[in-house]
Amino acid sequence: MANVRQDLPAEAGDFPWPTLAAIRATRARLAPWILETPVWSWRARELVEELGPETRVTLKLELFQHTGTFKPRGALAVMLALGPSQLARGVTAVSAGNHAIAVAFAARLLGTSAKVVMPRTANPFRVERCRAYGAEVVLADDVKQAFERVQAIEAEEGRFFVHPFEGPLTALGTGTLGLELATQVPDLDAVIIPIGGGGLCGGMAAAIKQMRPHCQVFGVEPEGADTMHRSFAAGAPQAIEQVRTIADSLGAPHAAPYSFQLCRTFVDDLVLVSDDELRRAMDLLYRSMKLAVEPAGAAATAALLGPLRARLQGKHVGVLVCGSNIDLATFAGLVGPVHSVEK
Repeated sequence: MANVRQDLPAEAGDFPWPTLAAIRATRARLAPWILETPVWSWRARELVEELGPETRVTLKLELFQHTGTFKPRGALAVMLALGPSQLARGVTAVSAGNHAIAVAFAARLLGTSAKVVMPRTANPFRVERCRAYGAEVVLADDVKQAFERVQAIEAEEGRFFVHPFEGPLTALGTGTLGLELATQVPDLDAVIIPIGGGGLCGGMAAAIKQMRPHCQVFGVEPEGADTMHRSFAAGAPQAIEQVRTIADSLGAPHAAPYSFQLCRTFVDDLVLVSDDELRRAMDLLYRSMKLAVEPAGAAATAALLGPLRARLQGKHVGVLVCGSNIDLATFAGLVGPVHSVEK
């Protein structure tokens, strides 16, 4: 468990974390472009049957953000800091989908061009969403080749590489989501946040812990993409050989120094969920809330229903629903087996 030291200054050595003042300034800068997404007190019969009546659950519905995920917060925080000459040269990114879509969206808003690299296995729905925002999409055979290709684009074309999860500006962007949640629901006992590379969880946790020090923050990873678990155990960023999960949005192949350190500083504990738990959470969110979410968007719910159920019993829990970029056929294919098993 990574406990937060309340005596640390705003900058600890070479690690400047996102201060509340900086997060608030970022929120003001993003205001013309980003929605303040709603929260919802989830008290449906189906949830009470799962958790009992004592546990209170508030959903942060970030799936209603522009592009369907939280990703524009970080992408815009980075791109708004670029100078006119760099914006004129354009941007590039690598992503299985959601980050690429957000970069395409941000580039369109800011009047520049985006050239994004995606693996051939990326969902065609997400590829088309990138193109709909005006991005040029380059397909790579695998994640390793995708990173090599984006580096070549950066070097050859002078485009700025917008990292999918790493860096202080990205964390300031995701920190605005934690700021919103802690302001909208000030009495939370705990918050559950999905982890891919850690930029979302680290930024949100930094805001929440500085505003509500006694609120516990839990990060959740899929069993088949446990990069942050391995990094915590090793005490340094680690990589995994292969991503093996239906939650491709959480399939970061490695952790990176800044987001890793943010999570180590501000996240109280990590838990893992299986693909079957993700499917079951997707099913419950659809049946109870009529929300058709991608697997990553159900990860926090899966953690509450599974590994955190007993630990958070009787608490007021904030659950992030972070994304909904999934087509109907894929959603039905993932959720359908849940009903077959239950029958």
